[in-house]
Amino acid sequence: MHLTQRLELFPDHAVTQLLFRDVKNAAELRKKAMEGEINGALINPAMIVMPFQVLVAANKAVHLQKIGKMKTRSLNSEIIFNLSPTNNISEAFKRFGISDNDNAVHIVLVHSVDEDHVADTVAKVDGQQLQVDQVSTLTDTDKIKKLFRVTPKEGNLLDAVVCRMATKDVVAQH
Repeated sequence: MHLTQRLELFPDHAVTQLLFRDVKNAAELRKKAMEGEINGALINPAMIVMPFQVLVAANKAVHLQKIGKMKTRSLNSEIIFNLSPTNNISEAFKRFGISDNDNAVHIVLVHSVDEDHVADTVAKVDGQQLQVDQVSTLTDTDKIKKLFRVTPKEGNLLDAVVCRMATKDVVAQH
């Protein structure tokens, strides 16, 4: 049900992704994340094309943490920020974080390879767990295309989104 991948550049770190729909306690989850009771990034799955997009954001967050260059206060908030095509932190949280009324959540846990917090995290969610690769069933493609300014000529949506995420520090948004 969950997807755990080791980070190639940081082999002592792993990223675990969990996906839920029919979530009835989004407000409670958000509060627990802000209080540190859930040590993970809570993401709105409507803004996720594929799990690879989240892996890119998490990898970049770990890298920035290691070199002391994070733009936000925590690794989890940095993951959410890295999903956004802009450098506006509050906008990133509005678009990619969950809100109190959301009924789906994509949870990202960054941990050492010998840790496993999956069962603890799953137990806190009042919702139906899905295979992470089913995230596209919850994706709002039109919203993503608009936010990332993807044109029909670009073809692959995932490639366009990841490219913009990766280059946002270099390319100024118009």
